[in-house]
Amino acid sequence: MATRARKPADTHAATLVRRKPSLDFSVTGLVYCSMMMFMGLAAMNSQANLLYGVFGLMIGILLVSGVVSKIVLRRLSVHRTLPELAVVGQPTTVSYQFVNEKRFWPSLSVCVSELDGTEAFTRQTVSYLLHAAAKMTATVPIEIMPKRRGLHEMDRYQMSTSFPFGFVKRAVERREGDNMLVYPALAEVDPKLLAMCRSADTSGAMIRPRSGGMDEFYGVKEHRVGGNPRFIHWRRSARTGVLVAKEMTQVAPPRLLILVDTFLTDRTLESHVKVEKAIAMAASLASSALEQGLSVGLYGWSDGWVGINPTRGKRHRRDLLAILAQLGLNTQHDTQALLDHSFELIKSGTTPVLITPRDVQVGIQEHQRSGLVVVAAGTPQADRWFRFPPTTDFSRAMPADQQPKIDDAAKKKSPFADQKPIGSAAA
Repeated sequence: MATRARKPADTHAATLVRRKPSLDFSVTGLVYCSMMMFMGLAAMNSQANLLYGVFGLMIGILLVSGVVSKIVLRRLSVHRTLPELAVVGQPTTVSYQFVNEKRFWPSLSVCVSELDGTEAFTRQTVSYLLHAAAKMTATVPIEIMPKRRGLHEMDRYQMSTSFPFGFVKRAVERREGDNMLVYPALAEVDPKLLAMCRSADTSGAMIRPRSGGMDEFYGVKEHRVGGNPRFIHWRRSARTGVLVAKEMTQVAPPRLLILVDTFLTDRTLESHVKVEKAIAMAASLASSALEQGLSVGLYGWSDGWVGINPTRGKRHRRDLLAILAQLGLNTQHDTQALLDHSFELIKSGTTPVLITPRDVQVGIQEHQRSGLVVVAAGTPQADRWFRFPPTTDFSRAMPADQQPKIDDAAKKKSPFADQKPIGSAAA
């Protein structure tokens, strides 16, 4: 029986999934069966006892091969150990734990292939186990290459073996539910872009002092009843005759609010590629800014407006990347709607950074109101600011349910045809 391949229809560069039949014969097995039949015909023709003995021995070897291959797969379970961080275009490691629950029989030469969730990777995930002793656990790590962002469900997998002689191939399907989150592609961000994003600080310093903290002396204020007496400025109070208290500063790093424009003017492959690149640029900027100690927030559309106030920390970085990894399809809310809804999160000292797939024009009113920084994914300047790994392919980085049909994409118009300036009177 031939190996069956299942390929999703109407997708670009879909991962080929091979599903093996439960019982099959290899090429070597077919040759062996042909020789066995020839030996049987020769025995019946010559009536030689030696040929009958050889024919019976060959039948016994074939039966033993079928029985042993079935025993190898019995009471053998597989558990996945998924990576904490999976990024599009960057290799990562998945470990498979083979648990052999048989009392005496080992499991040898077992192959495990994923049937669900394979669209997240460049090729079907396949792992090979050489040997797992009875009542023992063997771990086999493999390297995979994620290609699509989003949350991927990995459930069904198939175990197969051709042990011991390679004549008979058996396969069984099992289920083990797991979810794997793949983050957008991350690039190396040019320090000049981060320096531009710090422009919200009017003094030009990296750290801005603010009142209300416990760091350094900021000034004096009138002492109120119930205030901490430790902060009373006794020298100034004795000179003026009025109780005054010291006011301390708090150190506040510059804050960034990343506005992710995912609006699709049409469903062409070119438009989807630029949107995916914009999402990857937003993830790269957020990751780099958080690593340098800046507070980063996010605003965008994902089945509703999603807004996160700027803050810091590794957990906040994971939350931002998780939201960017699961951004949905946006064909209704354009760039101007994004700016209008995000204005409530743009506070004093916050630099809004618009990541857009198009080369948009920002009105003077928008720029003066918030100091908006615009980064367009389809410009040469963006290629200088963001250097992605050469293995990144944005044409298949979007989730599979958002992938446009190639036939329809060829008929669509250019995404730049009806572009209008942002913040203009026409908008």
